Amino acid sequence: MAGEEPKKKVPSVPESLLKKRKAFADIKAKRLKRLLVQKKLRKDERKLIYKRAQAYHKEYRQMYRREIRMARMARKAGNYYVPAEPKLAFIIRIRGINGVSPKVRKVLQLLRLRQIFNGTFVKLNKASINMLRIVEPYIAWGYPNLKSVHELIYKRGYGKINKQRVALTDNSLIKRCLKKHGIICMEDLIHEIYTVGKNFKAANNFLWPFKLSSPRGGMKKKTTHFVEGGDAGNREDQINRLIRRMN
Repeated sequence: MAGEEPKKKVPSVPESLLKKRKAFADIKAKRLKRLLVQKKLRKDERKLIYKRAQAYHKEYRQMYRREIRMARMARKAGNYYVPAEPKLAFIIRIRGINGVSPKVRKVLQLLRLRQIFNGTFVKLNKASINMLRIVEPYIAWGYPNLKSVHELIYKRGYGKINKQRVALTDNSLIKRCLKKHGIICMEDLIHEIYTVGKNFKAANNFLWPFKLSSPRGGMKKKTTHFVEGGDAGNREDQINRLIRRMN
């Protein structure tokens, strides 16, 4: 009709904008798919970690029961049960840097005990025992139990990641560094240290030396051996009491 105004033409969507929308939709779909896959992997990993923790708990309980059973059998037969030689030691530096001879200083460096009240785990063999004898006046050491290992790693555990001291707040940190050794979580790390497994060296080197507090109640006498009423030297299973006071 002559009186009617011509209808306004709706502008079509530009081709470039359509392409952008399609690309964005593809990226979003891929991202959602990747997130779902990652979520499933995390769920499977959590199940695996739980199963491993259960298996380790069972193994520790069996080890404990076996020791009790062997001691009872020996006592029943009128003998004595001598437990196996300990394979793991925990060492704490109790003296400072004044008047340390070069040889002792070098051994303390090899044991990674550069500061007072630093602590490290050590695999016991002939070489390491000889090293401990050299530095005995400067350290307190003994045989830690499962509770001590567990508490130290959970409370004071720091990892060496890219040469940095990083708090072990997530299993992914352990997995990133020790996955090639089959260690993917805290419980794996504790098990490897406590049982002195075949990957003990890698696990122990991953752990930064523990920075402990000064012991509650103070020291008795640093310069005297433990058997003479002091603090230095081997205190066997009594190291666990000292760890409780310093952790």
